[in-house]
Amino acid sequence: MTRAPITLEYHDIIDGDDFGVSGFPGPSSASYKLAASDFVAHLRLVASAGNVVTPHLAFGNAPPLPGQPILLTFDDGGVSAITSAAPALEAAGCRGVFLITSDYIGTATFLSAQHIRELHARGHVVGSHSCSHPLRMAACTREQLSREWRDSVAVLRDLLGTQIDTASVPGGYFSRAVAETAAEAGIRFLFTSEPTTRVMLVDGCRVLGRYTLRRWHAAPVAAGLVAASSAARSAQWLRWNTLKVAKRLGGDVYLRWRGRMFGDA
Repeated sequence: MTRAPITLEYHDIIDGDDFGVSGFPGPSSASYKLAASDFVAHLRLVASAGNVVTPHLAFGNAPPLPGQPILLTFDDGGVSAITSAAPALEAAGCRGVFLITSDYIGTATFLSAQHIRELHARGHVVGSHSCSHPLRMAACTREQLSREWRDSVAVLRDLLGTQIDTASVPGGYFSRAVAETAAEAGIRFLFTSEPTTRVMLVDGCRVLGRYTLRRWHAAPVAAGLVAASSAARSAQWLRWNTLKVAKRLGGDVYLRWRGRMFGDA
């Protein structure tokens, strides 16, 4: 494809009003979880704006498809991937990218090994979201980073019997070392939370930004993010870069402040 893809970042897609049934608990995590009916509305508008594809097709050797390439990613590995997100995608003729926190496989509210095999068999991309989901991954040592990527990739590879070459960075804390160690683990597509369409190449690994959707974002917001000329993308970029300074300077203090803002225990 000739155009750079626009990537949207989702997390859990929830049926009903109990946001604790899938993925990580707590109010701050819940802020990233969409109601299933809202996601269907998102998907309708997003799919009409371009072609929802996988990274391998977006950067493959096949002749380019017309229209804007769009990637839809789903972080954490909550059980809603199989109960809500995948069925909605398939009903729209789309496939998603599901990034799994491997230490949580088979635990309450997260995907089981069989669920992950099923997602893969149904044509969705399965990738890593690290082993343990560090809150500040860029603050990890290089040894810790290597373990997070290497061990997570190995768990998923053993489950699926295929190479795992796609991943996303937990928490939005990115550094070059995060990408370098991902590349060493065989990752070829690494998604960050930076709201950009710019693609960076690090040791053969393509580093792609994403535009994040939160619980309060209505379908027109998602449509605006994938529009050809997007004030919504510019606004998210500006806000993200402002917070980036606070994250870098505040460290754990920023995380505690954020938790208090959302009412986490």
